[in-house]
Amino acid sequence: MLSLSALYSCEKDINFNLKESEPVLTVDAQIENGRAPVVVLTKSFSYYQKIDPLLLAGSFVRNAEVYMSNGIRTHRLKEYAVPLVPGILAYYYSTDSSNMATAFEGELNKSYTLRIVAEGKEYNAVTDIPAQVNFPDSLWFKRAPQNPDTNKRVLYMRATDPPGRGNFVRYFTKKNSEPFWPGENVFDDQVIDGSTYEIQLPQGINRNNPPKEDSSFYKRGDIVTLKFCAINKASYNFWNTWEFAYQSIGNPFAQPNKVLGNISNGALGIFIGYGAGYKTLIAP
Repeated sequence: MLSLSALYSCEKDINFNLKESEPVLTVDAQIENGRAPVVVLTKSFSYYQKIDPLLLAGSFVRNAEVYMSNGIRTHRLKEYAVPLVPGILAYYYSTDSSNMATAFEGELNKSYTLRIVAEGKEYNAVTDIPAQVNFPDSLWFKRAPQNPDTNKRVLYMRATDPPGRGNFVRYFTKKNSEPFWPGENVFDDQVIDGSTYEIQLPQGINRNNPPKEDSSFYKRGDIVTLKFCAINKASYNFWNTWEFAYQSIGNPFAQPNKVLGNISNGALGIFIGYGAGYKTLIAP
């Protein structure tokens, strides 16, 4: 009893004085083999701000100068608008269709530079699109294990990783008419280097909505497309630290973490190259 009393007497409230920080530029930029570049520019939010459509709409950085180069051509991207929700627009930068002389799409084994001039500041980043050295050799479905619903399926893949560490992967899945959603994690080849391996690939996750029960299962007849992407180490570091931070939200005992981006001048975010391959199949 004395020891318990001593423990209780040691308790005290600890208040953290979290200061408001100035918004900084946040960059979500990507280029994929066979596709045009896409760049989204926003301002970071305060920790205390409640995110809603109006706040998101006001966060987009408009009228920026955005340039991308493949080492031969330098193209100024054009700003476009798309509906976010009824009455509210989102903005992104991509190929200027009125100036195709300098436009280009992504290519495997090529490097790219990004230059952004926004609100009187300049930001730069570099990335490359790796070769698809570890694209799955085969994909197939199995009945969901230990599940009484015989219509549910799980997706498996077999792949061969080439000898030599340094291969990194991020994947996405698309089911029927839904968008592509990213997998929960990114992967490196520290354990599987130089080997042929089989793993289950859970469905990608829409992080705007909490996962539903049995969300990793498909149903018989689903049309499933896998987007399997080779990425470089900087991109792997970004998504690996981002996923850790995302999963740690609200956990007071989580290890401190910093998301590692590759944008200069104090901006947040990533310029990433995807060496993407696609394969579609129907759950039998």
